[in-house]
Amino acid sequence: MQPLTRNTLFYGDNLPILQDYIASESVDLVYLDPPFNSNRNYNVLFKDESGRESEAQMTAFEDTWHWDAKAAATFDALMTTAPPDVSTMIAALHKIVGRNQMMAYLVMMTARLIELHRVLKPTGSLYLHCDPTASHYLKIVLDVIFGAENFRGEIIWKRTSAHNSAKRPGPIHDVILMYSKTDTHIWNIQYQPYDEGYVKQFYRYVDEQGRRYRLSDLTGSGVRYGETGQPWRGIDVTAKGRHWSVPSAELDKLDAEGRIYWPPKGSVPSYKRYLDEMPGVPMQDVWTDIPPIQPHAAERLGYPTQKPLALLERIIQASSNEGDVVLDPFCGCGTAIAAAQKLGRRWIGIDITHLAVGLQKNRLLDMFGLKPRIDYDVRGEPTDLSAAQELAASDPYQFQFWAVSLINAQPQGGKAGSKQGKKGADRGIDGVITFSEGRGEYERVLVQIKGGKNISSRDIRDLRGTLEREQAAIGVFITLAAPSSEMKKEATVAGMYTSKLWQRSFPRLQIATIEDLLLGHGLNLPPSIDPFKRAPRVQDDSATQKGLDL
Repeated sequence: MQPLTRNTLFYGDNLPILQDYIASESVDLVYLDPPFNSNRNYNVLFKDESGRESEAQMTAFEDTWHWDAKAAATFDALMTTAPPDVSTMIAALHKIVGRNQMMAYLVMMTARLIELHRVLKPTGSLYLHCDPTASHYLKIVLDVIFGAENFRGEIIWKRTSAHNSAKRPGPIHDVILMYSKTDTHIWNIQYQPYDEGYVKQFYRYVDEQGRRYRLSDLTGSGVRYGETGQPWRGIDVTAKGRHWSVPSAELDKLDAEGRIYWPPKGSVPSYKRYLDEMPGVPMQDVWTDIPPIQPHAAERLGYPTQKPLALLERIIQASSNEGDVVLDPFCGCGTAIAAAQKLGRRWIGIDITHLAVGLQKNRLLDMFGLKPRIDYDVRGEPTDLSAAQELAASDPYQFQFWAVSLINAQPQGGKAGSKQGKKGADRGIDGVITFSEGRGEYERVLVQIKGGKNISSRDIRDLRGTLEREQAAIGVFITLAAPSSEMKKEATVAGMYTSKLWQRSFPRLQIATIEDLLLGHGLNLPPSIDPFKRAPRVQDDSATQKGLDL
């Protein structure tokens, strides 16, 4: 297996993708934030699978982490083919935890962590972002796979300021477990801002320019008989059993630059150490200086588990260098991928939902101007009509999310992480595109997806009725099958929508086939607002903003 030669997004289950496409010792840094029931009570994980189901959750989690035939088969594979210490460990956990969702999670994660260890270079590191509910189990798994001696730290990230909880302390932090493959791992010291109390206590002086500083000693202990032991400006520190920290010429230079504080007569001067010149505190394992993404933040994309870009930038800068390869096997909305691109790293992203892959493509376009299959590869998505038909037959909900992404619409009526799961009520709407009419007025394009062969003019009349009910401007009907002449006639009868802002008319009902969209034939729509709020565009001022080949 040869290493990938291009930055690549994969759609699909990350385990077979890791096994079939990612070469051994080809990755410098792995960051993973696997789905772990983050939006509901964790106690359900310890219930037997025959127990009562709790309230609904993201379907991807339900599909991925139930103890079912797939989990049992993975457990059997670990017991029979994994290294002896891994099979012993997973057998012990199975005996302690039992056959439930937690054990399914640990089994599936163990299989993937074995592969992630394989693909890491000897200088590589892995950061696993998790919740305190499972971090202790995961640490056991990681200790066995990576070796306890390669545990580098448990990072506590304060993800919110407060959380009300009736019978326990408010849960406000996540856990990030860091492991290296060997003791020769890449480590670039990062710095965190000084605590406000520390700044007030020590940097309590302010100069004429408003710069805050503290005073530091210009002398060192012990007597010297060379240049640093000579008197300077009439001050002999030798008598005090000390010596100057730098030669007289350097002291003169510092004084000329205003870097020396002269106290009342008879005292030894001090060095002005300015706060704005200090890097900060070397990175510790408790991170309180990176806040969560606020509801109206510029980088917020509307993805439920999105992490701040600053969080991933810190991790990537600490454990990789420019040109290194970063892998995120659960990449969701693609924050790790975006941070890697921004910092001049190469990257590989994997996700099991077309919704996430579509969002990542939009984010790469918005932030860096990168286009799929031109600046980077996308694997696992349909590229022709037959592949689209196969997806529609095997997984209609993922087909819907994928089809909606072809026209950059916001999906409706499903769950953000769904995978063959339950679909919510969509009221005849599978996607929405919003466009501006100026002066704070916005209109909507409603999108409906049909993956079957049984389509007729009645579908177009139904969409017209949905437009009227929702008071929307335009409707788009996307279909796998070719529309009939009656369907086209029904769309024409709907008339035109005239945009006040753009001073143009657009067909009120439009029909597009999947084949048309794959061939690049677009729709006739007003310029739209992105379905997820645009991430800040990174200025194209260096080679790091281009599509970096692997």
